[in-house]
Amino acid sequence: MKRWILVVAALLAGCAGQPAGESGVANTQADSESRQRARAFTDLASAYLARAQYKVALDELRKAIIADNQFGPAYNIYGLIYMELAEDKLAEENFRRAIGLDRSDSVTRNNYGWFLCTRGRYDDGLEQFSIALRNPLYAYPEQAMANAGQCAEMKGDLPLAEANLLKSLKLQPDNANTILKLAGLHFRQGRIVEAQRLLARHAELAPPTLESLWLGVRIERKLGDRAQEAAYGLQLRKRFPDSNEARLLLGGQFE
Repeated sequence: MKRWILVVAALLAGCAGQPAGESGVANTQADSESRQRARAFTDLASAYLARAQYKVALDELRKAIIADNQFGPAYNIYGLIYMELAEDKLAEENFRRAIGLDRSDSVTRNNYGWFLCTRGRYDDGLEQFSIALRNPLYAYPEQAMANAGQCAEMKGDLPLAEANLLKSLKLQPDNANTILKLAGLHFRQGRIVEAQRLLARHAELAPPTLESLWLGVRIERKLGDRAQEAAYGLQLRKRFPDSNEARLLLGGQFE
């Protein structure tokens, strides 16, 4: 599952309210109804995004913007869709538009930070995570911490990566995905036994994934347990026969 999908459910949290118009109560009521319509269309767009139905999601977002062109979360979803479609200029424009409408929108800052990191702009991405985390009202700090950890690892700063992943786990100790990321980091640091322990914890919390099985193969190979290595390899080939990892495994390539 792609990282941005993990945050789709949170995209509409903590939205900024729309100020009342000059015409008094009637105008305020109309504004409220427009905002409600924009929110409903954006909710639908989020659901279609999660199913990779991008065209339908874009159609719903257009309706949201027609209802209320100041509704920041709609631009956030636009950013995620264009990110997935590799329309980087449009993705960045929409993330920045959402932030411009609400500078305290930590959900968008988290998503924008991940976009920047996946485009190799690591320091800019880490800055967005840092800003998101300075918001005391941010409801999902563990997500930004985990993303910051992965971004720092991509940058090559392994100590910073570990620090952020550990902070995320302190807030959400049973997050299987973060546990798996930390296990992979420990493996790359040469801390094989610690990686093995974390991978076992992941297995208690979630079904095996391609990433966890491939990591298991390599951990057990390093530790010299050929039986357990073979068991992981068998599961990987059975569950993910067309994966690049399965091809590497069959070719005897483990790094």
